[in-house]
Amino acid sequence: MWGLPCAVFLIAFFHRPAVGTVAKDLMSAFDGGGAMIGALSATYFYPYAALMIPGGMVVDWFGVRRVVPIGGSVMAAGALSMAVAHSTTALFGGRFLIGLGASVTFVGCIKIAAAWFPPERFGTLSALTATVGVLGSLVSTTPLALLASLAGWRGAFVMVAVVTAVGSLLCWRLVQDDGPYAGDATAAPSGREVLRGTWLVLKNRQTWPPFLAFFCGYAAFGNHMLWVIPFCQDVYGRSRTEATVFATATPLALLVSGPLTGYLSDRILGRRRLPYVALCGASSALWVVFVATLGTLPGWALYLLFLAMGLFGSAFVLTWAIGREVNSPALAGVSVAVVNLGGFLGAALTQAPIGALLDARWAGVSAAGARVYPVMAYQAAFTACVLFALAATVAAVLVRETFGRNIYNPDGRNR
Repeated sequence: MWGLPCAVFLIAFFHRPAVGTVAKDLMSAFDGGGAMIGALSATYFYPYAALMIPGGMVVDWFGVRRVVPIGGSVMAAGALSMAVAHSTTALFGGRFLIGLGASVTFVGCIKIAAAWFPPERFGTLSALTATVGVLGSLVSTTPLALLASLAGWRGAFVMVAVVTAVGSLLCWRLVQDDGPYAGDATAAPSGREVLRGTWLVLKNRQTWPPFLAFFCGYAAFGNHMLWVIPFCQDVYGRSRTEATVFATATPLALLVSGPLTGYLSDRILGRRRLPYVALCGASSALWVVFVATLGTLPGWALYLLFLAMGLFGSAFVLTWAIGREVNSPALAGVSVAVVNLGGFLGAALTQAPIGALLDARWAGVSAAGARVYPVMAYQAAFTACVLFALAATVAAVLVRETFGRNIYNPDGRNR
C-alpha cells in the first residue's frame, strides 16, 4: 500500500533536478540561457509551495486512492507536454503541471503510512519516505542522462510520462485508504482552522529561524543540483553522462547522512540547535572551499568534495522537528508545513536570478547551440550559493534549543 504512492513520490522528486541534467539540450532546443533554465526549474516549485498546505487538506478530505493518482496523472501530462513542446510557453506549462501534480505526493505517502502501519513505526516510515525522494534525485542524474543519450531528451520525458501514468493507474486500482490504523487519524481540519493555525505559527517568532535557515540552505542546495552538471561539462570538459556521475555524490551521501542526523539528534545528543548549527556551518565551509578552488581540483577531489557536501548538508532533516517543537502541539501539521515552505521558496525565488548571473558573464561561446559558460560565470553563481549557505548558518544560530521536546508556551515565552 505504501510502496505505490512512494513510487509516484519518487517520480515527483526525480523532476526537481531533472532540468539540470538536460540543461544543454533545452538551451539548444529553445535558444535559451541560464536565466531560462533557472526559471524553468523554479516553475516546479511555485505550485508545489502554493499547494503544500491545501494539498494536505485535499488528501485528508478525499483520500490517497483518489488524490495521488490524479496528481500523478497531472505530472504525466506535464512531462508529456515538455516532451512535445516547441515553444517556451508549452515547456513552462508542462513544468508547472509537474509541480502541481507533485504537490500531493509526499503527503499521500505519509497519510497511507499512518493508515497501514502502527504509530510506533511512523517515524521510520517518514524517514524512509524522505529517502525515497533522495533516490528520485539520483535517478534524475546518470540514469536520465543515459536514457536521454539513447532516446533524446524528448523521448526520455515521454518514457517518464508513461511510467508515471502506469504508476498512477496502479495506485488507483490497488491502494486502499481504510487501513487497520486509519481510525487513529483525527478528522481533517476545516479551511478556517488551517488558516487560523497558520497565522498563529507565522506570528510565533521562533518559527522564523528554521524557516529562514531552510530557505537559504535549500537555495544553495537546489542551485548546486541544478548547475553542477553544466559546470562539469563546461569547466571540466566532461560529457553529460560523465558529468552526472559527479552529481550523484551529494544525494548518495544524503542517503546516509539524513537518517543518521535524525538518529544522532534524537538518541545520542538529545539536541536540535547544536547539530543544526554545526551542520550548517560545516556546509558553509565546504561551499567556501568549492568556490575558492573552482575549476582547479582534480576530478577525484571534486567528487570527494561533493560527497562531503552531502554528508554535512543534512541539517534540513531537523527543520521539521524544530518547527514542530517551537509551536503548539495542536498545530504540528501546520507548523511543519510552514517551515517546509521555506525550502521550496528558497529554490523558487533564487534559481532564475542565479541563472541570470551566468548569462551576465557569458563570453559568447556556444557548443551545439547551447551556451558554454566560463569559470568566472560559475564563480559568480556559486558565490551567491556561498552567501546563502552562510545566511543559513546565521539563521541556525538564532534557533531556540528544544532538546527534542515541545517548548511552546501560549503566553509567548518558550519554555
